Amino acid sequence: MNTPHTTHHTLLKIGVLGAGSMGSGIVQIAATQKHQTVLVDLNEEALNKAAANLKNILARMVEKDKIDQATADVIMGRITFSKNIADFKDCDMVIEAIIENLEVKKKVFAEMESVVSHDCILASNTSSLSIASIASACKQAERVIGIHFFNPAPLMPLVEIIPAVQTSEATTTTSRALIDSWKKVTVLAKDTPGFIVNRVARPFYGEALKIYEEGVADFATIDWAMTEIGGFKMGPFTLMDYIGNDINYTVTESVFAAFYYDPRYKPSFTQKRHAEAGWFGRKTGRGYYNYAEGVEQPQPKKDEKIGKEICDRILVMLMNEAIDALFLNIASREDIDLAMTKGVNYPKGLLVWADEMGLANVLAKLEHLFAEYGEDRYRPSVLLRRMVRENKTFF
Repeated sequence: MNTPHTTHHTLLKIGVLGAGSMGSGIVQIAATQKHQTVLVDLNEEALNKAAANLKNILARMVEKDKIDQATADVIMGRITFSKNIADFKDCDMVIEAIIENLEVKKKVFAEMESVVSHDCILASNTSSLSIASIASACKQAERVIGIHFFNPAPLMPLVEIIPAVQTSEATTTTSRALIDSWKKVTVLAKDTPGFIVNRVARPFYGEALKIYEEGVADFATIDWAMTEIGGFKMGPFTLMDYIGNDINYTVTESVFAAFYYDPRYKPSFTQKRHAEAGWFGRKTGRGYYNYAEGVEQPQPKKDEKIGKEICDRILVMLMNEAIDALFLNIASREDIDLAMTKGVNYPKGLLVWADEMGLANVLAKLEHLFAEYGEDRYRPSVLLRRMVRENKTFF
């Protein structure tokens, strides 16, 4: 492959496939950053909806004096809406943001490759699928990379950059420089299930569900412990209702399968039953909480001692996951902490936080859980044991 001749200083033409909320968000960013942008979706209704939504968002920005009307018109003018993949022909980069289905993605990447130029970068916004597998559908697999935005893309600062084993150095460098130029915070992640954020964050949901299933506390109390004592913006059950139990449960199942059924990522029957009942959360009016008009929300039992135990248990599990990600070279320690603060708004980076709690304390809490349950999910990371033995800290 020729090295992509474009640098982030020249204004490239950007293509986006998929007019859902993710695709529209990426188009909004690219057009705002002065790129000619093409949004392709085979569904005309989806395209019309995306165009209407973008107009509304820009109109609101004008109302709030963030931009003037002329700027809004120029941004809108940079976007072409199309039903034809062939309209990607003169793009320098195309970002795919369609359904999380590997076979569909592979088919689409092969099709895109047949219309774009030789040095066009093809990127996937997948949150959990293998980039190597997607890239294998292309003759020039070295031009394929993962560029994972978080929803809503225009507001969330973090973007995970995921080179596959086939991805060339030039593709990685050019992609990261481009996304950096969009004023995003980029982190480099290894092509493993869940990348950084969706892997490290699993215990925030999984351990909370386990604490509930054991009858330690109800949803409201666990949420209270994590927000009041832990300092998180949202408790796990409020957050799952916000994301949607259908989506969250599916991701949990796919991460579990992708890790060869490692017990650390085991899904929960409580979540499965909520998903099966159609209790997806806010969007269906019922999830872990009932959002119907006039329903009073349950009050937490504000017992500091229980709250601290809940918080510590979830926290050490999160820290262990972050430490293990570092041990397995998923990303650098800086990128792991950046990803969790910028991608899911954690109050602190988990590695810095583990240093503050004291690595020996983190290890002692995990070893206590491991001895109590005898379950592999509480197995302390090898790296944590080494750090404690050698009396080291992460930062």
